[in-house]
Amino acid sequence: QAQLVESGGGLVQPGGSLRLSCASSGLTLANYATGWFRQAPGKEREAIACISNSDGKTYYKDSVKGRFTISSDNAKNTVYLQMNSLLPEDTGLYYCAADISVSKTSWNYPGGYEYWGQGTQVTVSS
Repeated sequence: QAQLVESGGGLVQPGGSLRLSCASSGLTLANYATGWFRQAPGKEREAIACISNSDGKTYYKDSVKGRFTISSDNAKNTVYLQMNSLLPEDTGLYYCAADISVSKTSWNYPGGYEYWGQGTQVTVSS
């Protein structure tokens, strides 16, 4: 049974950094596109970043470009989200999700992902 497990969340001050991990069992992430989404209280789930391991393309939400980096370690079957210069508005529950393929027009659509983790909380506050 396919499973995605996020880790690495926590409480961090504005300007700080965190690295989130998305580890999979039952899925070989090298064969999937993996995305990171976040959901703040009272808001819709939004796409943050995606890596298409089939061709190495990466996609980012405009507000995180230059601050967040998505990467993968195929040997560990894990996808990472390095988050730097964190802002209070980055607070939310962060989910990873995987699907067989995405495109530049579909990567940010939550309904396009078949597999989801349970989420890890990120709180940016002083």
